[in-house]
Amino acid sequence: MKFTIKRDLLITAVQDVMKAISARPVIPILSGMKIEASIHGITLTGSDSDISIESFIPSEENGNVNVENIEPGIIVLQARYFPDIVRKLPQDTVDFIVEENYQVKISSGKSEFTLVGQNAEEYPHLPRLEAETSFEMPIPLFKNMIKQTVFAVSTMETRPILTGVNIKLENNELTFTATDSHRLAMRKTAIEAAEVEFHNVVVPGKSLNELNKILDDTEETVEINVTNNQILFRTKHLSFLSRLLDGNYPETSRLIPEERKTRIAVNTKELLNTIDRASLLAREERNNVVKLTTQGSSIVEITSNSPEVGNVHEEIVVETIEGEELKISFSSKYMMDALKSMEYDEVIIDFTGAMRPFVIIPKEDDSILQLILPVRTY
Repeated sequence: MKFTIKRDLLITAVQDVMKAISARPVIPILSGMKIEASIHGITLTGSDSDISIESFIPSEENGNVNVENIEPGIIVLQARYFPDIVRKLPQDTVDFIVEENYQVKISSGKSEFTLVGQNAEEYPHLPRLEAETSFEMPIPLFKNMIKQTVFAVSTMETRPILTGVNIKLENNELTFTATDSHRLAMRKTAIEAAEVEFHNVVVPGKSLNELNKILDDTEETVEINVTNNQILFRTKHLSFLSRLLDGNYPETSRLIPEERKTRIAVNTKELLNTIDRASLLAREERNNVVKLTTQGSSIVEITSNSPEVGNVHEEIVVETIEGEELKISFSSKYMMDALKSMEYDEVIIDFTGAMRPFVIIPKEDDSILQLILPVRTY
C-alpha cells in the first residue's frame, strides 16, 4: 500500500476522524485510525463504538489531483502520534508507504517517520445503512437546528434519555426537541417530499455537538439515515454514525402552556444584555436567579440580589406589555441560552403566572420555541 497526498487535506480529514477516537477505547484496536487506499481515494476511519466517523479524500476532484501514486491497501495506525506527525511535516505533500510487518513510512521533504501499524482485519466493520429510511436537508439549516436545541439537553446521567435530542419526522415536518426537565428547546422545519416517518429517535447531545463542529458550512445537503439503534449522517466526503439512546423520550407537548396571562414583546439583544449584567452578582447564588417585574405597559425591571455581594437593578423599555402584572424569578443562564439561540431581533415572551413555565418565541417565526421553568424564591 502506498500513496502521495496533499498535506492540508490529510490534516483536515485526520482532525475530523480524531473526534471519534477515545483515549480509553472498549476494544484496543479502536485507539487507532484506519486508513484505506483505493484508486478512488483515501478513506480515514475513527470509532469509539458510540460514534464512528469516516472521511473520504477523492484522488481527483474538480480537475485537481489530491492523491497520486496509489497502490491500494489498508492499515491501522496509532492515533496518538499520527495527527501531530502530519501537522508538523515540512512540505505540502506527504508520501505514505506500508512495508513488511505493517511498518509504515511517512515522509515529506527530508523528514521521515516510521510507525508500527496494525492489521486492519481486526478493526470492526461499520454497518451500512440502507437508503429506504433516509431524507436530505441543507447543511446550514441542519446545523442551526442543532445549535438551537442541543444546549438544553441534560448533563445528568440519572435520566440518560434526556442527554439526547429527540428527532421526529412526521407529515413532512422535522422537529428537534431537547429538555433537561427545567427547560425545553424546540425547532421545527418542513422537509419536502420525505418518504420516511419516525418519532422516538434520540441522538446523544455529545454526538450532535461533534457533528456540528465537523460539518462544513457549504451549501450542500446532509443525508440522514435512521435504523433501530443507529443514525447515519452523510455528506459528499463524510459519514458520521452514532448510536441512538435507548428508551422512550417523554411526551413534551403537554408542557407547553395553551393559554397566557401576560405577553411581552422585546428586543432580543437588549434583554439578553440586561440579564447578562444582572447575572454578574447572581453567580454565587443557586441557579443564578434574576427577577423580572412588569411595570405599566412598556417597562420591565430586571433585578438580582445576592446578600453577601450586593444587588443590581435595571429597567428596560419594551415594545409592549399585555395582560396581568407579573413578578417572576428564573435562572439567568437558562434565559441567556434561550435568547442566544433565537437569531431574531424581536422576541415574544408568554407567561401564565409566576410559578408556571413561560415560553419564548421569535416575533416573526413560530418554528423556534424555548420554554423555561421559573424558580421559586422566598
